[in-house]
Amino acid sequence: MHHFFVTNEQVEEDQIHINGADVNHICNVLRMQTGDELEISDGTGREYVCQIREIAGEEVILTILQRRTAVSELPSRVCLIQGLPKGDKMDLIVQKAVELGVSEIIPVEMKRTVVKLDVKKAEKKKIRWNRIAEGAAKQSKRGIIPKVEEVLSFAKALERVKEMEVLLIPYECAEDMKQTRRVMEAIRPGDSIAIWIGPEGGFEEEEIRQMKEHGGVPITLGHRILRTETAGLAMLSILMYHLER
Repeated sequence: MHHFFVTNEQVEEDQIHINGADVNHICNVLRMQTGDELEISDGTGREYVCQIREIAGEEVILTILQRRTAVSELPSRVCLIQGLPKGDKMDLIVQKAVELGVSEIIPVEMKRTVVKLDVKKAEKKKIRWNRIAEGAAKQSKRGIIPKVEEVLSFAKALERVKEMEVLLIPYECAEDMKQTRRVMEAIRPGDSIAIWIGPEGGFEEEEIRQMKEHGGVPITLGHRILRTETAGLAMLSILMYHLER
């Protein structure tokens, strides 16, 4: 069943109004007709099974058949703090992180970040990444559309997540897989979790020191060095397995 997102304002007592680009997708791409059923999420964890009642010009009107709570969300808020990578790697990171259950993504400029974005380019990138996040959320039938934030400095990112309960730092210089297992096993559903991922060149020692001062815990993901576009997805996969009920 095809999946779409709406705002609360589009949901009425027994019907939902679809407008904007989704109308074209429903009518001209999917070629759906009156009587066809689809799933709707309102972005707050509520879902609706609906049937197309009417297609009226620039609007599709749906009848609500069933209301339910979304079951596709992890029981914890998970924030991916991603060192800004080169090229289009961030596109892949955003798409797959959303599929794996991330709640939000914060791109960060770190000391070893190669890419430098001016304000205009950063805003264009942010718009693109959020479109990718929306598409991935629809495809994976998420209950929310995870937000990709503006590109932050390392210092601002530290402040942004300092209140989160678990701060994980996959780090190539960390050792002791038993320690990693202990850290992961201590995480409980409901904990707020931040994952720090360095850019292609990894973290500077000073960055590690500052993250540890803010409660970050360096962990190892094994004896192999993972690329920046792989490390975060590996962490999210581990958390998904650990937290899912």
